[in-house]
Formats: sequence, C-alpha cells, structure tokens
Amino acid sequence: MIKPGDAQKQGRAYDCWLAYRPLENAVADQYRTICKKVAVAGQSAIMESAVDELKRGLKGILGVEPEVLYAKSDTRALFIGSESGVELTADDMHALGDEGFILKTCKDAILIAGKTDRGVLYGTFAFLRCLQVGIKPEDLSRMENPAAGIRMINHWDNLDGSIERGYAGNSIFFRDNQFIADKSRVRDYARLLSSVGINGISINNVNVHARETRLITRELLPEVAELAGIFRNYGISVYLSVNYSSPIELGGLSTADPLDKAVQDWWCKKAAEIYEYIPDLGGFLVKADSEFRPGPFTYGRTHDQGANMLAKALEPFGGIVIWRCFVYNCRQDWRDTKTDRANAAYDHFMPLDGKFMDNVVLQIKNGPMDFQVREPVSPLFGGLTKTNQILELQITQEYTGQQKHVCFLIPQWKEVLDFETWSNGPGSTVKKLVCGKVYPQKHCGFAAVSNIGDNANWTGHVLAQANLYGYGRLTWNPDLSSEAIAEEWIRLTFSNDPEIIGTISDILLKSWLTYEKYTSPLGIGWMINPNHHYGPNVDGYEYSPWGTYHRADWRAIGVDRTVARGTGFAGRYHKPNADMYEDMDKCPEELLLFFHRVAYRHRLKSGKTLIQHIYDTHFEGVEEVEQFREKWLSLEGKIDRERFESVLERLDIQLKDAREWRDVVNSYFYRKSGIPDEKGRTIY
Repeated sequence: MIKPGDAQKQGRAYDCWLAYRPLENAVADQYRTICKKVAVAGQSAIMESAVDELKRGLKGILGVEPEVLYAKSDTRALFIGSESGVELTADDMHALGDEGFILKTCKDAILIAGKTDRGVLYGTFAFLRCLQVGIKPEDLSRMENPAAGIRMINHWDNLDGSIERGYAGNSIFFRDNQFIADKSRVRDYARLLSSVGINGISINNVNVHARETRLITRELLPEVAELAGIFRNYGISVYLSVNYSSPIELGGLSTADPLDKAVQDWWCKKAAEIYEYIPDLGGFLVKADSEFRPGPFTYGRTHDQGANMLAKALEPFGGIVIWRCFVYNCRQDWRDTKTDRANAAYDHFMPLDGKFMDNVVLQIKNGPMDFQVREPVSPLFGGLTKTNQILELQITQEYTGQQKHVCFLIPQWKEVLDFETWSNGPGSTVKKLVCGKVYPQKHCGFAAVSNIGDNANWTGHVLAQANLYGYGRLTWNPDLSSEAIAEEWIRLTFSNDPEIIGTISDILLKSWLTYEKYTSPLGIGWMINPNHHYGPNVDGYEYSPWGTYHRADWRAIGVDRTVARGTGFAGRYHKPNADMYEDMDKCPEELLLFFHRVAYRHRLKSGKTLIQHIYDTHFEGVEEVEQFREKWLSLEGKIDRERFESVLERLDIQLKDAREWRDVVNSYFYRKSGIPDEKGRTIY
C-alpha cells in the first residue's frame, strides 16, 4: 500500500491543512490521557484509511502512538480510550445520514461513529480538526450530516500533463500522454479532499480531446481503475468526462445521433465495459454543443435527448450523467445588440425542465456568463423546478488573479448561496435549491473546477489553498460563515496564534473586494487580455465573437439588459428580483453596469459620479494591496521562511499587476470620457 506522504515533498506547504502540528497545552494533556487505545468496529479499506489518519494525526498533534484493536462488528465506529460509557442510541442512528457522523465524549472515552465507513472517515477528520484547533474534549460532541449528496471536484487535466486554466503546475495524474507511475501524490490529494468531505472527482478535462477520448477504452481503463481505487479508499467516486462523438471516434460509426439505435447500443455496451473495470464509477461529465464541442445539436436533437441517451446506458449500473449548462453562441456578431450571451443557458434549458431522466443532473455555473469577479446569480437557479441540478463554481482563479493574486473566493460564493430566488416564495435560496430543500431532487449538490497542480504547495499561491479548503467546507455545510472558514483554515494550516489568525484573516476576507476594485467595476466583467485572461485589456474582447461586451463610448458604459429597452435578461428572474434589476435606481450598484447602460456623469448612491467611482476604486484597490503586503511583512519570523517568502513574492507580483490594472483602466476611461479625476491624481 502507498503510504501517505511518500510523494516528493518540498517544505511545509505540501501538507496544507493536514500538517498535524504539535499541540502543547492543558487541552493536549487531556487528550493524551484518553488517546492511548483505539478500538475499531468494522473493517474495510475506508475504515483502514480512517485508522491510518487517526494514528497519523494523534502522533503529529499529541506525540501519541495508540494501540489499535479490532473487533468484528456490524457497527462502523472508532472508540478512542475506554469503550464503556459512550454508546449510540436509536435516536442517534435515526438522525444520521449515510455520510454523516457522530462525535461523542464522556470522561475517559471518545466515540467516532457513522452509519457507513464514509461517515466514520469524515468523523475522523472532523475529530482531528477539532483537536488541532484546541477544542476541549467536553466540547467535542456533535452530529453532522452533509448538506447535499454530490460534493465534487472537476479537473480540467489533459493526458499530455497540461491543465486548462491551471495555475499551479502540471497534472498530478498525467504526463506525456500517459498516467504518472508514482501515485503517492494522488493518495495525498485524496486525503486532502476527503478531509473536507469531497466525495466525487472527474479526472479529465471537459474539453475531451483525441487522446482523452480513449480513457473509456480497454487500453486505458485499467489505469483509470487504479486511480479509482486510490480515491475509493477515501470515499471518493471517480467520474469521467466523455466525448459525445465517441461512437464515431472509437466505435467506427458514422453518427453520434442520440436517437440512432446503433449509437444507443454502442453506449450501452461501452458502459458495461467501463463498469467491469470500475464498478463504482460515479458516471459521466459532459460538455456538449458548447465552444466547438460536439453534441446532439449536430443531429437536430435537444439536450434532454442527448443526456437521456447516455443516462439509459448508465442506469443499470447506478451511474449518473452530469450535463453542463455552459452552452452559448461563441460566434456572436458584436454589432448585434439584441443577442445576449447571458440569456443563453436559460433559453436553452428552461424549456426542457422536467424532460430529463432522474439520473441526469444539470451542472449550472454560478452566474450567466463565466466565473467573473462579479456577476448575478444564474436565473436557472429558481427557474428549473423539475430537474436535478448542481451549482458549478471555479476554485481555479481564471478571472480572479490566476493564483498570483490573493483572492479568497468564499465571500463571493456565500453571496451566491445566500441569494434569494423567490422561486417558491421566501426561503428559496440557492443553497436550499441545490441541496434539494425547495423542490424534490434525486441528485443535487456542488461541483467546482480544481485549482491544484504538481506545484510543491499544490496551488501556486499558498493562500489559494484556502479556496480549496473553503469549497469543501461549504459543500458540507453552506451555512458556515466566511469568517469561520478563514479562521479554521488558518488555525489548521499555520497556527493558533491570535496575531497570525487576525492578520491573515484580514487579508483573506478583504481580498475579493480588493481584487474587484482594481479590475472591473460594477459588474461589467472581462476587460482582460484574450485567451489567457490575465492582465488588463479593456477592449480585449470588445469586438470579438465571444459575446463579452462593455459597450463603452465617450458618453456611457454598460449593457442594457432590461425588458423595456434591452436584451430582456432582467426578466428571467422571479419578482421582486426582476423588478429590482429592471430599475436602475433599485439595481444593486455592484451589478449596475451588468444590467444597465450608465452615463459617466450619473450620480451613484455615494454621491460620486460613475467615472469618479471608477477612478477612486482603482486607486483604492492598489492601496489595499499595499496594506496586504505590509500586514504580511508584520508576520516575518512568525511564519516559516518557506511559506513567508512564497506569499511575499506573490504579493509583490499582485502589487505590480494592480498598479498596471489601475493605470490602464483609469487611462482608458479618462481618454474615452475626457472627464478628469476630481482629486487630480496621475492618470495617463
């Protein structure tokens, strides 16, 4: 068996939040008294992972190497210390979900229990988390169930080792069109994901190219199965992104028409073959009819017909089809002011509500465009009422600094999750919708694009680890606050020192709004260099076919998306949201330019003109990055040299880039409008 930590390490950053630092205080002494023995009830590969993790954590935090005893039992539990006096009641078992756990303590014992071995594993990680942050044994007892059944990571990895929108090195799975032989780092990654409750992973890019298409063939399935085995030991199911044209490219058919009997038969046989190798495959992830990917549109068919054909093939094996809703015209004429990319997903999928099989799940991006620093919530959330759905987020910082800039995304995601859709009256928030609490759903939950690579610290920027950690914690419990997640991550990753917690929390919690200030104002988005999406270029996509326009001229900026005069997108929401977005005076100002075309001299609620707001926020953003750097410098000597210097280097890059953003954007609008800065600052 591969041992945790066997992968090539380069310093403390590799361990992320599972470093298990020594704890030296009275609380630690209490635990040392208890944690000398561990009794294991129930045996399996996942239970063995829980035991291994418990031993590793107790040794690292307490310096204790417990004696482990095994007993044959139908129960799934770890008893730490004395088994007597800590028992599960019938009410406990009734309240537990399949993946939930219970922690119970009494004077000399701790119980970690679940209905399943996955629950015990999650409970073990939760216990070690509580131990590391210093929670007393008497305050340990709790019961937790995950909010939703699907808690998934999407990798955009390619077999050549590259990662589309990857900012932390190359793939940990693939290199030179082969699977990497040493899979010890994969195991360490499985531990990281499992520790925050992730239970699904797609290992390859949704843009499935020729070599990746062959992942579902007997040539490569044995190696996929080996990866699946590693993740299985940590309660994580593997999914595969598949090429919709596989019957043509692999099967020699002349068509991939979902209504063609030969195509249907091919997929049924292919599914049976895949499940021979991976009996617990989660299913397929599909990007179809989007950005030049093949799909049912080629044959005059609809998305439900395409998805249901695959779902029928997977149904006998318990697999699901996750069908991405990122479908739009990427060959738009910029002169056309009526066609609006924001409308695309809604217009494609709303007419199909209720037509998908119950093992099809629609994966919907948080906003209607593409992971911008600010955009409204997709109106498909609250629009669809009869279809399984999951929320798609982007952990990798494609449009939010590419892991060179610190940008803690949890506050952004919290705004999405807490958004009131009014779909079924008050309380129809996005988090309740994607957790199946508003409309019945057989499958629901979360997916997010991974931000890891083979970089020594996994994420390029050490502070970007907080986004991966925070995503997992939110999918488990979307009611957690940004503040609580930030503090928890800092305590686990760095220290329980109040100064370190306070300083890093302050940087993290301000960073998203700071990034927004020096990049794109008031929801307009984009204004970036094409293709690689890094750095300021206000007109970078303005005359392109991608449908990402700001429409700035010498008088005004913004896209009119009202029903009365514009593209009608504001009307896709339920009242009162539709009325709010329709009215410029009621529209939230952070989204003003997304929904309205606004004159530069228009007065905002602050009393500032729009153009002055643009100038001021871009100067403020740079000043705040300067403050981040100063705050980080105050931690010198309190943070290990490796991570201290790594973050400082990234902050230096961020400061340089923020100044460029400020100068390019402010100069553009000064030259466009001819209106000077009221404060007389240098604008070129």
